[in-house]
Amino acid sequence: MKHVSILVPKGNAILSSVVGPFKILMAANQFLKKAGIREDDFFELHLVGLNHDYSLYEGLFSIHCDSTIDDIKKTDLILIPALRPDKLDADLDQNKDFIPWILNQRLRNNTEVASMCMGAFLLAQTGLVDGKQCATHWAGMDMFRKMFPQVNLVSNKIVTDEDGIYTSGGAFSFLNLILHLVEKYCGRPAAIYLSKFFEIDMDRQDQNQFAIFQAQKDHEDDAIKEAQKYIEDNVRSKISVERLAEKYAISSRNFVRRFKKATQNTPLEYIQRVKIEAAKRSLESTQQNVNEIMYQVGYADQKAFRTVFKKYVGLSPVAYKSKYNRSRTNFERPSAW
Repeated sequence: MKHVSILVPKGNAILSSVVGPFKILMAANQFLKKAGIREDDFFELHLVGLNHDYSLYEGLFSIHCDSTIDDIKKTDLILIPALRPDKLDADLDQNKDFIPWILNQRLRNNTEVASMCMGAFLLAQTGLVDGKQCATHWAGMDMFRKMFPQVNLVSNKIVTDEDGIYTSGGAFSFLNLILHLVEKYCGRPAAIYLSKFFEIDMDRQDQNQFAIFQAQKDHEDDAIKEAQKYIEDNVRSKISVERLAEKYAISSRNFVRRFKKATQNTPLEYIQRVKIEAAKRSLESTQQNVNEIMYQVGYADQKAFRTVFKKYVGLSPVAYKSKYNRSRTNFERPSAW
């Protein structure tokens, strides 16, 4: 039997990332018994909070925890649910009492720990992912890198698994994390059955195709902000880092250093990501072919464009267009800037 503690944070936990794992692991118990693999439950599930009763989403939902951290002396697996990004600072502060408990469980009992989506921020505060791979929602990556530079944040992975520490990417990718854990603990037949029962795509491994590039402008370097705007306004042009540095009267070396500090991207990465985001919008919403769109965002070499596109998106331009473009759908996507 594996004792599982699903944490219920104070404040603004994403309720689906509490209920979802509970339902899937309960279904895993049922599958194992019906298949004759076990006579009793494999997963012993507990909702664990700092208090027993919580009100979520400004009182719209309530949840009762069967245990508090003081009740749980030993657990095998801790699941940290997602937190709402718009309330993150407050949520991290009011849930800081989970941190010593998580660390104690890990150090004394070799407890495994898994975070979902923005729950990675609470996990990172424990120090358990220092030097390790960690995934989170693409919308929180810039903030995560600033807060936890010692963590190896991976932008593309849906699930990470390293030394008994697990993380998942954004939003409902926690479903893939729970299937990953079921497969690890119970075998692939159980994971396959649950993927079919809950209609979860087991093959999802890369979250880059879902990401929308968000230009980092929450900084005070005015020259770099002007350079960012220039890049965004000149998507069709070939822009060199040297010309940008010269335009704003900054040495190339200092320009690269300041740009990276301000935006979490090198100037070249930023130029590429702006162009690729513009290409994605056209691939989604127009009937232009890939070559036409490639030229519009300043690329002339098909191989180079495909390589850069796949680097940031995880799909080729043709595959992306096939997946996301629907001629019968007419929509305007908000600007990423």
